[in-house]
Amino acid sequence: MDLHQRIGAFAKLGQFLSQFTNDNINKKEDIPFNDVFFEGFKHQIQLAKEHNGWFTKENVFFALTSWSNLLTQKALEDWLSKYTINQIQPKTVAVVMAGNIPLVGFHDFLSVLITGHHALVKLSSNDKHLLPYLAKYLEHVEPGFKGRITFTEDKFETFDAVIATGSNNTARYFEYYFKGKPSIIRKNRNSVALLTGTETETELKALSNDIFRYYGLGCRSVSKLFVPKDYNFDAFFKAMYHWHPIIEQAKYANNYDYNKAVYLMSEFDMLENGFLMIKQDASYASPIATVFYEYYDSLSELKNKLTEDHEHIQCIVAKNVLPNEIKFGNTQTPELHQYADNVDVVAFLLTI
Repeated sequence: MDLHQRIGAFAKLGQFLSQFTNDNINKKEDIPFNDVFFEGFKHQIQLAKEHNGWFTKENVFFALTSWSNLLTQKALEDWLSKYTINQIQPKTVAVVMAGNIPLVGFHDFLSVLITGHHALVKLSSNDKHLLPYLAKYLEHVEPGFKGRITFTEDKFETFDAVIATGSNNTARYFEYYFKGKPSIIRKNRNSVALLTGTETETELKALSNDIFRYYGLGCRSVSKLFVPKDYNFDAFFKAMYHWHPIIEQAKYANNYDYNKAVYLMSEFDMLENGFLMIKQDASYASPIATVFYEYYDSLSELKNKLTEDHEHIQCIVAKNVLPNEIKFGNTQTPELHQYADNVDVVAFLLTI
């Protein structure tokens, strides 16, 4: 199986996923093995929703649509064009996946297989239904993948390298357990938005998607705002309002009520609009239904701070301020070349 065949298989997977969107589930013609897999994947989506209350229809389909848009022949070829991927000696790469958002570990899974390695995957118990089914689809459209994908709940025994994603606490365990192996170990990160007060209503409304998509559970979810002194939050709250139906989701509402009670009993100053609280706080990681904010005096000092704190930050949303900034509304739709923690996974896999 060469690179062209691997790209072709993932492109066919992208076509398969294009049938599942928030607008509707639409069975298309000319999708390979559709009669075998279409109804079964609908069932797996339902199981994922029932197993994890955060995996609503909207969030699952948003993830599926995002991957369908990325898994095209052209996008895959463009992504890989900067690498020299020849016939390599396949290694077994252990992948420990998080489960905070649907298919959160798919990019690692894709990177391992597209470079010609074998994937040994340990799924999070929170997201265990979707990826194994999609792996079976890959094996059908490209039989060369058979024997190259293994899912396990057991302790890793034989592997050559590892990519592991977890919390700061589990990262310490990973670093000890996987010492001596080539590795990428990811810790907690959060995303921030840098506001200047000149943002348009359209930009702030786009920012609301960065905040509320996946209920703020992703590392690319904006959990912290940096605002200038005397910033007026009226325009911000107005732009957030179209997300107000989120409070109808029971798990989100429970978190909102709990955190609001904690803030009130602790006599913390905060602003809220019935479904979102903002609180002045120096931390980057905010609880569900809360966004922290911090004032800044000068952009130059803030830029220095963000540089110093880069290990805590996944994305920075801003407009014409920083060279590595993300546009408003784009944090949850990264391109294939936008790696978690800015660590080039494909480059790593080509050196093991």
